[in-house]
Amino acid sequence: MKSEQPSSTRIHQTVVAEQFGPRAAAYVTSAVHAQGEDLLQMAGLVTGIGHARVLDLGCGGGHVSFQVVPHVREVVAYDLSQDMLSAVARTAAECGLDNIRTERGTVEKLPFEDASFGFVMSRFSAHHWHDLDAALREARRVVRPCGRAVFADVYTPGHPLLDTFFQTIEMLRDPSHVRNYTIGEWQQALERAGFTPGEVTRRRLRLEFTSWVTRMQTSEIHVQAIRSLQQRMADDVTRHFEIEADGSFTIDTMTVIADPA
Repeated sequence: MKSEQPSSTRIHQTVVAEQFGPRAAAYVTSAVHAQGEDLLQMAGLVTGIGHARVLDLGCGGGHVSFQVVPHVREVVAYDLSQDMLSAVARTAAECGLDNIRTERGTVEKLPFEDASFGFVMSRFSAHHWHDLDAALREARRVVRPCGRAVFADVYTPGHPLLDTFFQTIEMLRDPSHVRNYTIGEWQQALERAGFTPGEVTRRRLRLEFTSWVTRMQTSEIHVQAIRSLQQRMADDVTRHFEIEADGSFTIDTMTVIADPA
């Protein structure tokens, strides 16, 4: 007897939109996302290039857009969540930033013409992407041959124990999480997409535990599971992530600059 099939399919993009839509305001005002040396680095790359057009890929709360927009002709803030885009548009209007426009869609299929942007930038978004390779191919397609791509994200140091712990607590906090990649995996994926990966800047970022889980409205049972794991892990995990008594911890982040090959 043939089993009944569900009438609809719950795809990953739906999970992402459901996770981030109701939390748009929290991400726009998040101190972790609204500041950082990586944002200053991105702004520095476009300073003095007033004619540039920038795509903020997976813009979230729009922090890359707001940082770079004073230096360029136009920024397109692009995201899957309409609630996020509405929050970005509202903030842009309040600040009188009329050269930011928003557009909604998936990163795996961009609604832009080939070579239509001087810069493609993305920050803290790629670990949610359903298909990293497809998204990077699209980024390569829409960036000009003389343009540049900049990706900033969390990365895993690669050791199996550290990786398993980190991916687990990320998933417990946020079911739209896909994967944090190693720097080597990032470089290989960029090459497959047609980029030449260049300078990589590594940083460390402290996450205050309560705001980290509150921002995502993590369920209490998952909060307890994360705390239980933190308290039971081997010393090398505790040392690497600098896990504190209240659950706050420190992660690895990187910014990689890539040129079209």
